[in-house]
Amino acid sequence: MAPTLLVLAAGMGSRYGGLKQTDPVGPSGETMLDYAVFDAVRAGFGRVVFVVRREFEGAFRSSVASRYAGRITSALVVQAPEDLPEGHTPPAGRRKPWGTGHAVWCARSAITGPFAVVNADDFYGASSFAHLAAFLARAHGTGYALVGFSLANTLSESGTVSRGVCRVEGGRLVSIAEERAIAPSDVGPGQRFSGAETVSMNLWGFTPSVFEGLGAGLRAFLEAGGRDPEAEFYLPVALSDLVAAGRAAVDVLASDDRWFGITYPGDRARAVAALGDLVRRGVYPRRLFG
Repeated sequence: MAPTLLVLAAGMGSRYGGLKQTDPVGPSGETMLDYAVFDAVRAGFGRVVFVVRREFEGAFRSSVASRYAGRITSALVVQAPEDLPEGHTPPAGRRKPWGTGHAVWCARSAITGPFAVVNADDFYGASSFAHLAAFLARAHGTGYALVGFSLANTLSESGTVSRGVCRVEGGRLVSIAEERAIAPSDVGPGQRFSGAETVSMNLWGFTPSVFEGLGAGLRAFLEAGGRDPEAEFYLPVALSDLVAAGRAAVDVLASDDRWFGITYPGDRARAVAALGDLVRRGVYPRRLFG
């Protein structure tokens, strides 16, 4: 069975100042998401599922999902705040969804085979998708994968970033610690980080068994702090907890690709330049779809 690509596209882009998922950055108007879908198709993925907010659904269908018709089968899943395990309801005034762990769990009815998870506004590189496709071809049970990037390859010159710093032993994930406010000046000899640390950029490979584990984690999260209107159930934290409990084993697939994203407005020009360079070098065609 060809794997499915699950795209997390429900973020608001508050630091960026708008919807990053539809911002054109490629030479022919492509979005960051277009490059992820293109790389997934040529790595052998057969279907893409987008997780979106209800208020984005119509615009996403017409301006994003329609571009892939004839290339890959697609579907949309709405990440609604009220989509929770039985017996739980959102607190009064809760309007936003519950984070990336909740976003993946919301796709439980749309996915029946091995799948990868990506952020809609990140560029991961072709080899990262190839690594995941090879892993997913043999994935079974509660054996999952994370594509890990070097911290030095994931920084923004426009501001600080938060990164899930991974503890890895024997090629397996032991834990993920969320480190906040990392600036380029924090990385290097004698600094807070060396730059060689492995970090998660939310590029995962799963089997459908993960939905049961995420559901249990989501219930525990809601029981502990679900009345907080700002609380979020993060995917890296959820997987770190599953590993610690012995309910999952996660292979860490090292990537040498240079990740880039558009967290801040100032990141856009660098993304445009980087993609233009990849096109000039023949890594991507000038027009991905159309």
